[in-house]
Amino acid sequence: MTKTAGTATETVETDAGTARITWHGAKKARLVLAVSHGAGGGIEARDLVALAEVLPAHGVTVARVEQPWRVAGKKLAPAPKTLDTGWRGIWPALAKSGLPVISGGRSAGARVACRTATELGAHAVLALSFPLHPPGKPEKSRAEELLGAGVPALVVQGANDPFGKPEEFPGGPFELVEIPYADHGFAVPKRADISQDRAVSLITDAVAEWTGSLG
Repeated sequence: MTKTAGTATETVETDAGTARITWHGAKKARLVLAVSHGAGGGIEARDLVALAEVLPAHGVTVARVEQPWRVAGKKLAPAPKTLDTGWRGIWPALAKSGLPVISGGRSAGARVACRTATELGAHAVLALSFPLHPPGKPEKSRAEELLGAGVPALVVQGANDPFGKPEEFPGGPFELVEIPYADHGFAVPKRADISQDRAVSLITDAVAEWTGSLG
């Protein structure tokens, strides 16, 4: 494990290859929030970075997780089955503290969290920019993954996300927070009534409040 100011980086061997965890520790942690990236990006996504900066002060240790394909330098994610294999292999490192672990991620990472939550014993699921369907193909719904998570879940979704706008989501056992004007990466246009910084703070505020409500 490599440590720098306020963070530590750990590599983990899985059946899908070598994964990497960047830890952002809380001084008096009561929860661990593990968040992974999407199918085309990394842990430098604005929402993952912001959560790592904000949540430790709320008693939540944040683990930003890089799937093996990303660590290996590949540009596109493998099949969902392989992503799930990687997440399963990472889980013991996430749970080693004995604290409850929230399984989370953005986009494809959110799907992985939902699909594996029950079997891994996740405390809850955080789904950032859940890709409800491919853009322009609402008939190819992935709602069953979200509805089948089996644990408390929070969806944080941009109002203009082409992978699924908030009003497209079915009713179900999850909470949903809408980020005005935001797209799939939570970017907001310059003409929007809110700034980019404000949009990101809405995300962190919502997640901080939600994690505070979890038993």
